[in-house]
Amino acid sequence: MTITQKIEHFNLPLYLESGRILESYDIAYETYGKLNADKSNVIVIFHALTGSQHAAGRYEGDTKSGWWDGLIGDGKAIDTEKFFVICANILGGCNGTTGPMSINPSTLMPYRLKFPVITISDMVRAQQNLFARLEIKNAHAVIGGSLGAMQALCCSIEYPDFAKRVICLAGTYATSPWAISFNKIAMDGIINDPQFEKGQYEKDAFKEDGLLGLALGRMAGHISFLSPYSMRRKFDRNYVDTDGLYELFGRFQAERYLEYNSYNFSKRFDPLSYLYIIKAMNIFDAARNYDSLKESFGFIKAKMYFIAFKGDFLFLPDEMEYMKDTLSELGRGDETEFVCIESDYGHDAFLVEYEKFDFHVKRALE
Repeated sequence: MTITQKIEHFNLPLYLESGRILESYDIAYETYGKLNADKSNVIVIFHALTGSQHAAGRYEGDTKSGWWDGLIGDGKAIDTEKFFVICANILGGCNGTTGPMSINPSTLMPYRLKFPVITISDMVRAQQNLFARLEIKNAHAVIGGSLGAMQALCCSIEYPDFAKRVICLAGTYATSPWAISFNKIAMDGIINDPQFEKGQYEKDAFKEDGLLGLALGRMAGHISFLSPYSMRRKFDRNYVDTDGLYELFGRFQAERYLEYNSYNFSKRFDPLSYLYIIKAMNIFDAARNYDSLKESFGFIKAKMYFIAFKGDFLFLPDEMEYMKDTLSELGRGDETEFVCIESDYGHDAFLVEYEKFDFHVKRALE
């Protein structure tokens, strides 16, 4: 599989949904496979909340492959021997695309909290500018899970002629109060941590020790990404072997899991980016700029595929089925498909249980 990584710089202003303007911006992206002569084999991947443009493959020295490596590659469901796959880091991110710790060209200082609030529509608009720069006018398909599914849905509504197929996994049409509440824990954890310094921390300040507030918020996130069933299966009530049961701070295996993943995460992800991205997630509502969801879905031209997971408590399968029903009411039932995967893993099943859904992705692409 051929992998390339690049950063495109844009000097043209990006007009944001809020009314603010980014005078210039960068978009970091990776590609996999080869583009055919008529550019008809493009698949766009939209990444989730803390993902990046590194969706597949492994670079020399890497300890981990890309976050969707089980799905993307030669001979896999998203077959890079057939398709040219592109994944861009979202606007507001911290992996090469312009975000709150990027340099503001007007002040030559990091934006920090002066970075404008962005929306899913802004992320998609920036990526559409990237595709135009690359002379990609159409995609065979766009695919995303969770926050990536929000981008895919937004693309289908706001750029209806771009993609022939849109595949949304573990998504929703509007972020629920349940999900917003988990994000609130993360937001308060970050902004109330003294080391956050009201956003005035130095770049890479938390590379060695992480930010406690971000780690605590991420713990809440991890709980929402799993389910009671998968946590019981993973950890049961097992205790850490080296900790005493009657030590006040002795830990169950579930507690150690949250510590390990969350503290490590806080060393590699920028807290300001996390704040801006969860704000964009909270704002998301596919009907917000329309009279109803039915009106917004009336713009969709692509074949739509909704893949939900039964044990997903963050974005409920009912929400995805409602999108299918809405399109059916518009006479698009024959071009819309909904499948609910039998899984009790939780929301993150779309990142883990490939064997349960890769067939559906492959079939949709064919």
